[in-house]
Amino acid sequence: MKSAMQTLCRLPSSHASLIIRRMKTYRPSRAPCPIARAARLLGDRWVLLILRDAFLGAERFEEFIERLGINRAALTSRLAILQEAGLMLREPPQGKRARYLLTDKARALVPLYQQLGDWGAEHLFAEGEHPGHWPRALSAEGSTYQS
Repeated sequence: MKSAMQTLCRLPSSHASLIIRRMKTYRPSRAPCPIARAARLLGDRWVLLILRDAFLGAERFEEFIERLGINRAALTSRLAILQEAGLMLREPPQGKRARYLLTDKARALVPLYQQLGDWGAEHLFAEGEHPGHWPRALSAEGSTYQS
């Protein structure tokens, strides 16, 4: 018997609109390893980049869209994940023109981001290639929420 995924994968492209994509959601890891638990949340490329841009001052939905080139659905789901995980707070909780603010829990990641940026600059660029601007002293003071 064919699985549902095998059946969906064989649909002609004209039937692509029949496939409904689920929004990505956050389920905390129950792994005993703290790295595995952190990877569940931070292992997503968009989550890392959204937090990076929040550390660099982005607060509003449109700012993230413009800076990252992320589509609206992906940004919406990642912001929901970050809120559910307690890393960002939406202010006001409902309505338009909301700001997405870093919590203390998110600001605790600043040293990790500084080290990740330093490691990437040192090890992931070819000889003669120069990394883009990354602030040496990343501030956690920007768009924050004091919990």
